[in-house]
Amino acid sequence: MIWFALAVVAVIASVSVGYTINARRKLQQHQRQYEALINVLRNEIQALTSSSIGMGHRLMDVENQLNITAEKQQELANRDPGVLAYNQAARLMEMGADVDDLVKNCGIGRPEAELMALLHKEITAPDKQS
Repeated sequence: MIWFALAVVAVIASVSVGYTINARRKLQQHQRQYEALINVLRNEIQALTSSSIGMGHRLMDVENQLNITAEKQQELANRDPGVLAYNQAARLMEMGADVDDLVKNCGIGRPEAELMALLHKEITAPDKQS
């Protein structure tokens, strides 16, 4: 009877060792798969980070060029005071100012103001017909 009990214990121990070995093999296989997946994800994150940094540099370059262009445009607008007066007069005409307002506020002569008013009416007339 003792032999029988020892045999049963030996069989149970052998089966347990077999299951343990099998479980460990599967665990190692899963670990390798997860490590490979982690490496793939790490590489993708690195690629995204690099592209984001590159895009940030390009965005800063575009912003700098935009600032330079805006400064040059402002310099050109300020260079000729006559152009500034005509630009202001055009804006006032768009807001509904009349010839007298242009003469008073923009420092341009009455004939020029009348000409601008006439041009403004010609430009806006096709828009009103549509």
